[in-house]
Amino acid sequence: MTNLRTLAVFSAALLALAGCAGSQSGSSYSQSQARGEMVVRMGVVESVRPVTIEGEKTPVGALAGGIVGGVAGSNVGGGRGSTIGSVLGAVAGGMAGNAIEGHVSKAAGLEITVKLDNGQLIAVTQEADEEFRPGERVRVLSGRGATRVSH
Repeated sequence: MTNLRTLAVFSAALLALAGCAGSQSGSSYSQSQARGEMVVRMGVVESVRPVTIEGEKTPVGALAGGIVGGVAGSNVGGGRGSTIGSVLGAVAGGMAGNAIEGHVSKAAGLEITVKLDNGQLIAVTQEADEEFRPGERVRVLSGRGATRVSH
């Protein structure tokens, strides 16, 4: 029973870490983006639309869920029942872990359409960590594989 609790805590920690992995915030920079040059363009917000940013699914959720499910399933019955319980528990746990990871790593986002000063119309999707309103003057920063809108 202690092993089961340890595995459950370990799996929960892995899922929490996986959920934090890929921030798409307008205010967050990856380590590779820090100290890198970015092109700055100015423009005006045309429209803002709320969106959901789907979480990245890594093998961590399914693996952790499979381990916990397999251990839990092995406690069912004895002999052959224990083996079948382990297999079924691992499959069910893997599916549940995968679904939990996807749900935990979802984020509220914004699709921000900006008319740049050069007349070009662009749309940038990022986490909803800043408020933007149509007509507002903004900066669009691009570089190192990312584009973000900021005030």
